[in-house]
Amino acid sequence: MAEIIQERIEDRIPELEQLERVGLFSRAEIKAIIKKASDLEYKIQRRALFKEDFINYIQYEINLLELIQRRRTRIKYSFKKDEIEHSIVHRIQGVFRRASAKWKDDVQLWLSYVVFCKKWATKAQLSKVFSAMLAIHSNKPALWIMAAKWEMEDRLSSESARQLFLRALRFHPECPKLYQEYFRMELMHAEKLRKEKQEFEKADMDMKEIDHSEEILNGELARIIYKNSISKIKGAEFHVSLLSIAQLFDFAKDLQKEIYDDLQAMHTDDPLTWDYVARRELEIQSQPGDEQPLTKQAKAVEVGRREERCCAVYEEAVKTLPTEGMWKCYINFCLERFSKKTSSAFLRGKRLERTMISFRKAHELKLLSESQYKQWIELLLPRDFFTEALEVSEAGIELFKDSVTMWQMKLQVLIASKRPDIAMFVEEAFVYLKPQVCLPLWISWAEWSEGAQSHEDTEAIFKKAILAITGTSSVTLKDKYLDWAYRIGGNKKARTVFKSLQENRPFSVDFFRKMIQFEKEQESCKMANLREYYERALREFGSVDSDLWMDYIKEELNHPLGRPENCGQIYWRAMKMLQGESAELFVAKHAMHQAGH
Repeated sequence: MAEIIQERIEDRIPELEQLERVGLFSRAEIKAIIKKASDLEYKIQRRALFKEDFINYIQYEINLLELIQRRRTRIKYSFKKDEIEHSIVHRIQGVFRRASAKWKDDVQLWLSYVVFCKKWATKAQLSKVFSAMLAIHSNKPALWIMAAKWEMEDRLSSESARQLFLRALRFHPECPKLYQEYFRMELMHAEKLRKEKQEFEKADMDMKEIDHSEEILNGELARIIYKNSISKIKGAEFHVSLLSIAQLFDFAKDLQKEIYDDLQAMHTDDPLTWDYVARRELEIQSQPGDEQPLTKQAKAVEVGRREERCCAVYEEAVKTLPTEGMWKCYINFCLERFSKKTSSAFLRGKRLERTMISFRKAHELKLLSESQYKQWIELLLPRDFFTEALEVSEAGIELFKDSVTMWQMKLQVLIASKRPDIAMFVEEAFVYLKPQVCLPLWISWAEWSEGAQSHEDTEAIFKKAILAITGTSSVTLKDKYLDWAYRIGGNKKARTVFKSLQENRPFSVDFFRKMIQFEKEQESCKMANLREYYERALREFGSVDSDLWMDYIKEELNHPLGRPENCGQIYWRAMKMLQGESAELFVAKHAMHQAGH
């Protein structure tokens, strides 16, 4: 092994001599490079090989290449690249080849190899890397697409890209993404040929050598891919994706029309088809050819007309296809248009009216989902339509009795409309809901009670909630209870609540940090109380939270009644309790603190 390493170091001597001779590196730097290279060579030549050693070797060589480049720029020297950079690039490629041969399944390693070749190697070399990678990872469509895009965009070889896509489709005959990208590539190729033809015609040059048929120039190859793909992959979503790609190319109007007509003919029973057809109306002008600038009012009228046309299509759709999915598309469209900002009060009113009507119709047909009932209530509440909001929330609960979201929405309506029967309603909800999902209801009830009832009533709600909610869900509740206690009774009340909960696990770190902060905000901040809170927190989180230990040490050092002599003991306790990375982090933070940072 020593002979191999010596030989590889000797292979470097010509490039290192050139680096020193032309003034890019000093003799001392060359010696340092040789020493580092020897260490790296030893690690990748030994019997037990590790991927990290190869990565470190490659990274060191790449850093060296970049340093050479920066120094060339600085001293304005651009010669001897064959003897210097090309030698290093060739060596890195050799290491990449060894690594990728040993760890064939590591896609990230292959991608690193590709990135390196894109920056430093020739196109022919990168083409070989792609071939080697795809021979092993032929089961990954994304890699085929990457290779084909590179052939098309960097090598400008549409034929090579086409061959890669065809090979990929043999492995993945039903992969939508492959068909989409192949379709896009053929349209890009046709567009490129059309531009070439136009340039030749402008220059009045001989067209014989680039005489492509009109079919090719009009995207016939893309049309063939489209026809093949829809025979393999069914569904309106894929069909619409191809139409969206075709619409990026102005010359493909006939192809766009063919795809659009097929979409309507083949997928009439899919809500996506109707949704796409309806939304197209937004792009069509009411009076084609009239390109005069419009006033704000005229623009609002024009937008209103387009939206009316969209809704006419949706109305036809929900009659033809009366399903929950179709109504969802219609309602989502109405909500999107309503959320668009406009200065026209007429347009804003029309959008709101249209959205309300669509919700009501879908509700009458019992075709609204739980999330849509929530959207409907959220639309009604800010506009103070309390009576209708209450009716909608009751209808939602009737359909989705085990949904905490629907019960919470009704609670919001009752609170907003200042109804007195809140407690009765919440107790009713608890009959139908599992205790562990009721946390949002308990919190909303307590927040309402804080503003509407006595402190005793609110505390009673918190105490009931603590008994009902257990496990991790209770952590948020305890934090809320502590915050409320401090707001209404200051540190004294917060401390009482803390003591009542201190054995009621689980807790969050914030639960203890809140108490520490409350104590520090007092005029007479007691160190004994701070110690108690830190000790309680460390019992729960001392094995994972290095910040708690550091804050405890700082408190002993900085508090007027602190005991700096305790810091050593706290440090050793921390070292015993903390594990792994947490211990390393603590040591680093403690060292920084001692150094004054």
